[in-house]
Amino acid sequence: MLGGSGRERNVCRRDCLSSWPVTLWKMSLCRWSKLYFNIPRLRWSTSRTTTLHSTASIHFSGNSSAIEKSCSTKTYEDVKDYYGKQLGNTKDLKTSACAAPSKPLPTHLKDALDNIHEDISSRYYGCGLSVPESLENCIMLDLGSGSGRDCYMLSKLVGQKGHVTGIDMTDEQLELSRQYIDFHTEKFGFQQPNVEFIKGYIEDLKAANIKDNRYDVIISNCVINLSPDKKAVLREAYRVLKDGGEIYFSDMYINKALPAELKENKLLWGEGIGGALTWKELFHIAAEIGFCTPRLVTARYITVNEELKNIVGDRKFVSATFRLFKVPQDAVKVKSQAVYNGGITGYEDKLEFDANFTFKVGEAVEVDQELGRILKRSRFADKFSLQEAEKMPCSESSHPIKETIGDPFEFAEAESNGAQSSCSGDNFEGGRCS
Repeated sequence: MLGGSGRERNVCRRDCLSSWPVTLWKMSLCRWSKLYFNIPRLRWSTSRTTTLHSTASIHFSGNSSAIEKSCSTKTYEDVKDYYGKQLGNTKDLKTSACAAPSKPLPTHLKDALDNIHEDISSRYYGCGLSVPESLENCIMLDLGSGSGRDCYMLSKLVGQKGHVTGIDMTDEQLELSRQYIDFHTEKFGFQQPNVEFIKGYIEDLKAANIKDNRYDVIISNCVINLSPDKKAVLREAYRVLKDGGEIYFSDMYINKALPAELKENKLLWGEGIGGALTWKELFHIAAEIGFCTPRLVTARYITVNEELKNIVGDRKFVSATFRLFKVPQDAVKVKSQAVYNGGITGYEDKLEFDANFTFKVGEAVEVDQELGRILKRSRFADKFSLQEAEKMPCSESSHPIKETIGDPFEFAEAESNGAQSSCSGDNFEGGRCS
């Protein structure tokens, strides 16, 4: 899946180790090259220049670039093999990442999923449901489209005037997904296909001929954690998104980083655990690239089988969904009152925007500057009315802004203890979690 199929990458972890009896020196060189490859904008003045996927230009001599390329290629091949050949269906995974959502699906999403061909659904390896709201007529991209399940579901939601592109690096997954284009076109009553599947790597969308400012929405379902260069993935996503666009993705996160030797474990990388970020790392990368602060949508703990527990010890993992928006910095400079006007399919009366904000139709909710910018400059602009908070009559003012939840482990812990921290149901006050 990755740039190819749902889980594919990693710069020098695994197979640099697989041949260690013969080439132990390679492991040290791979680790060395990985360390310096991940330092952006670092330059050495020597005889050779290599441009990385991350667009950082690093100068170095000798065979370091060849070693790094070899290690990275090996990682991709491992993931391709794991998802293309070793896994027969979802049941073969060793974590609960693919468990069904705990909350009932909106009718329009359930209807779309029910119309997906069984051959496609059975080869789904995602860790969440990456489906944001208000998708009619949108141009969308799925990073690591795998069997195509999410792409076909989205093709139904965007409608005939919208379009969905899935990009994947795994030949077996691409072959499977392409077989059912005509089936779903007819199933959804479309005159012509509105979905396509292309081969490529999610760290380098330009190589797949994906242009700047092309997409309204990007999704990804348990794929980015498989990439050896997550910053490159998000930088490319930022490039191809239109102003006001968003990337809405589910992924695995770890509560404390794995040591280097475990990150090189082939099984952990295949399952998505070896490459999992901490949530603070995600926030740092997003800020560096230019995205708004990641907005947590939902999270739940992931259980692992005994084989993996023996490897990772007491570390915890969550499947979390975040939404990252690309909006101009000067759109809204003051706190605002936001009123949801309705009109979004499946969310006619109430919109649970993220883990912190729920909007009821006609109810004024005080939002911070950043959320005000998002609502004003994104596809939600015609669904909300915004007014500066200071200009609202006192009787219409909402409750003061509270501290938001960004830590997916905090959210998952509250959920596992039975708390309704996600603003679901009636557990919100003035549009905010109480």
